[in-house]
Amino acid sequence: MPPSRIRSCYLAERMVWGGIRGAKPHDIGLSAGGKEMVGETYLPKLVGVPPGLRQGRNVYEGYQRGWGLQYGDLREKVLEDPLYTEAYAVAHDRTIMSPENRMNIFLLLRLFVGKIPFGHIVEYGAYRGGNAIFMAYVVKKLYPGMMVFACDTFEGMPESDKNVDAHSEGDFSDVDLDTLQARVDELNLDNLILVKGLFENTNDDVMARAKNIRLAHIDCDIASAVRSSYEGVKPYMVEGGYIVFDDVTTPSCIGATEVVEDLLIRRDGLNSEQIWPHFVFRAFKSTFQRD
Repeated sequence: MPPSRIRSCYLAERMVWGGIRGAKPHDIGLSAGGKEMVGETYLPKLVGVPPGLRQGRNVYEGYQRGWGLQYGDLREKVLEDPLYTEAYAVAHDRTIMSPENRMNIFLLLRLFVGKIPFGHIVEYGAYRGGNAIFMAYVVKKLYPGMMVFACDTFEGMPESDKNVDAHSEGDFSDVDLDTLQARVDELNLDNLILVKGLFENTNDDVMARAKNIRLAHIDCDIASAVRSSYEGVKPYMVEGGYIVFDDVTTPSCIGATEVVEDLLIRRDGLNSEQIWPHFVFRAFKSTFQRD
């Protein structure tokens, strides 16, 4: 094992897991459309990391999810959660998302979004709908009235910028929207809305209906789509809302990375709360450099 990896594991063991041995899950309040839900959290208790906000992000919570999944036993804890296994069972044949990314989405939904103002979920880049189904199943159980808007052309990628994008027009076109809608209906996921079209053509209608967004999952691999998604959803994010990028740290999506660097980091002055397995940012209006 490389020395850097050994040191990372050592720090994780000492800093994070040193405080969890023997700890029992504790109750947390989850706000769900005006109702209160009580759940148990199996997140690690951090040692030496102060809780709360710092420069527009919650470092403590970012470590809980990221380090917990990469170095601790948080994966096993998620796999033992009946809600996760149920949601994955109905979505597994329609998703290509990595297990770690799906677990991170689940943790955000299960244990974090309930602590911020009520809003809905929008996904830019739904492909065959697996992750949208997964999220809709979870939030239907946890948050009555919370909708998931799954946006995609459902015909493959639009034209890409070959100066920076590795993907090409027509990639991910193996989708049958009628079959996907039939699965959604079969599962009685009346909180999942499939939105067909280019993001720049459909976003106004989606936001007019949603009004407030609690979590935006941006899973589109090319620069133009990531740019349109972020610019379209930014004004509608609730205070503290989660902007989750699925692809910007993968080697085939430098175009997506460039947009995050240009818009979120340089222009809007945002700092990431997580860099693995997702790039996660928080939408605190006080941290934006420009409205």
